[in-house]
Amino acid sequence: MQSIVTTANVNGIRAAAKKGFLEWIDATESEVVCLQEVRAETDQFADVLARLDGWHAVWAPAAAKGRAGVAVLSRRAPEATRIGFGSAEFDVSGRYAELDLPGLTVASLYLPSGEVGTDRQDEKERFMAEFLVHLGELRARAAADGREVLVCGDWNIAHREADLRNWKANQKKAGFLPEERAWLSRVLDEHGYVDVLRQHHADVAEGPYSWWSYRGRAFDNDAGWRIDYQMATPGLAARCTAARVERAATHAERWSDHAPVTAVFDLGLGLD
Repeated sequence: MQSIVTTANVNGIRAAAKKGFLEWIDATESEVVCLQEVRAETDQFADVLARLDGWHAVWAPAAAKGRAGVAVLSRRAPEATRIGFGSAEFDVSGRYAELDLPGLTVASLYLPSGEVGTDRQDEKERFMAEFLVHLGELRARAAADGREVLVCGDWNIAHREADLRNWKANQKKAGFLPEERAWLSRVLDEHGYVDVLRQHHADVAEGPYSWWSYRGRAFDNDAGWRIDYQMATPGLAARCTAARVERAATHAERWSDHAPVTAVFDLGLGLD
């Protein structure tokens, strides 16, 4: 039995709802959908959720209005939900939420974007330091409980040259800094998470990308970044049979500057 999981930065769920997000989610076969940059108050998110049939949700709004916000939607009622990862600084920032399904923990992440030479980059680095510890602890707890883990979201880092069209011009910019890329390598190498989309596109020299600026003709020219990931524990990654970016056919059909990233799992973990 296959189970399908999608992650999508919606760039404001109310705006996305007006551009085609609701039609997309009505049509998707995904059983779990992770959302980032929801940018809505609790009542506003509830209004959108009320228009969706058959979904359960854990919702983590940001304390700062109009900022961040993440959610995990599941067709099956979760066994447990958690907001944040035990961070005094970041648990109210709307950047992380988890839910438990039988044998599986799914999380939605919106890692800060940063900006070199500013407080925003310092914030990003503090988040990364704390979150790396959480990723290790999360995997250890899951293994002790016989569970798998899937951390989905906008990681705001392009890991390899293949993940960024204009990588030579962006080596000193946030999102492709050597130290950021090294941190993401630690997620994979030290903590053993697997980038399931790259697992299925290992020989691709460019892309597939998941974010394109609204400026110029970035989308039409496929001058994008791959910053949206599904990171799985090895046992779950071994059950991933396919992964893809759901790139819109045309610029006009986009409901976000990001595209959904979808993975298919041969689970046997109780999602069916």
